[in-house]
Amino acid sequence: MSGFLPSDEHRAIEEAVQRICAKYDDAYWAETDETGRFPEAFVADMAEGGWLGTAMPEEFGGAGLGLVEAAIVMRTVTQSGAGFSGASAIHLNIFGAKPIEKFGTDAQKHAWLPGVISGSDKMCFAVTEPDAGLETSAITTRATRTQDGWSITGRKIWTTSAQRADKIMMLARTTPREEVARPTDGLSLFFCDFDRSAIDAKPIPKMGRKAVECNMLFIEDLKVPADALIGEEGKGFKYILSGLNPERVLFAVEAVGLGRAALMKAAQYAKDRVVFGRPIGMNQGVQHPLARAWCELEAAELLAMKAAALFDAGLDCGAEANAAKYLGAEFGFKACEAAVLAHGGMGYAKEYHVERLFRESMIARIAPVSREMILNFVAERVLGLPKSY
Repeated sequence: MSGFLPSDEHRAIEEAVQRICAKYDDAYWAETDETGRFPEAFVADMAEGGWLGTAMPEEFGGAGLGLVEAAIVMRTVTQSGAGFSGASAIHLNIFGAKPIEKFGTDAQKHAWLPGVISGSDKMCFAVTEPDAGLETSAITTRATRTQDGWSITGRKIWTTSAQRADKIMMLARTTPREEVARPTDGLSLFFCDFDRSAIDAKPIPKMGRKAVECNMLFIEDLKVPADALIGEEGKGFKYILSGLNPERVLFAVEAVGLGRAALMKAAQYAKDRVVFGRPIGMNQGVQHPLARAWCELEAAELLAMKAAALFDAGLDCGAEANAAKYLGAEFGFKACEAAVLAHGGMGYAKEYHVERLFRESMIARIAPVSREMILNFVAERVLGLPKSY
């Protein structure tokens, strides 16, 4: 992207992803939402197109592109009407395996990355715990050395796609918190087989995105080999930090795409729906919330793409990535809300699909980091204000 103008390559990416998404209409995504059936066909098509490895190295089967291109892919998916049901089905493939690429050995990269990129290996990422939440340093899942490697025991929560995973990336404490200089020390990152004899995954009933489940994991004496450890022991927190900014950018653009999908449905309804002899879209009370939503979504996307460009250039993008995630989530939600209200009573009906998008719009407001923690970050790191927590 040169300035504000998309390049020919970026247009080609968008058009190629649009062609895949066009095969999966509102009825398809409504069915996955009703039944909870994972969108296998959609994921298979995205994998065949090479989009799961958008930002991964070519030598392992990826496209070797950057965060800007990955953001275009993910925004295009949600904007097609797939919403977070589509995006979350492939989100982890885009940047989830980055710690392996950045910190793994050559042997680990060659053994693990091709399967994740092609989609033949289905991974999940287990970090959050019931009693820790955003305080990652407080996790208690413990990895203990054994003669052959490690034994891991503990609990994880909100682990996406654990029902279908055959691989798991997991953060665990290898040195007790009271024995380290800083709370974030002593945490290690592992990648291993998802052994269901040692991991019990229970889905969490939730408000939206039923097709891509989240789970509570109960891990008891999970045996993993020594070479399951990524990088150095005790440096796992640092490794996952390296992927936080890209994740925030992707959540931002996914929320923007979701909002645009709802907005387009509302605009069409406002043109078609006639009351008192005129389309309701002639009324400024209907027009203005939708126009405002368009402006807000454009602004959020611009900041997200700035953050992505900074990241790809190797520059600091923490403030921009966090702020983009904040704006994308808030404005995506507001656009979905405006779309529901523009439909009136029919906005509450599944027939028009905006209620599904509205339910999913809550995801980016909560995960992977709260609005309040983003504002704390900006207050402290950008404005120089004292730490408030």
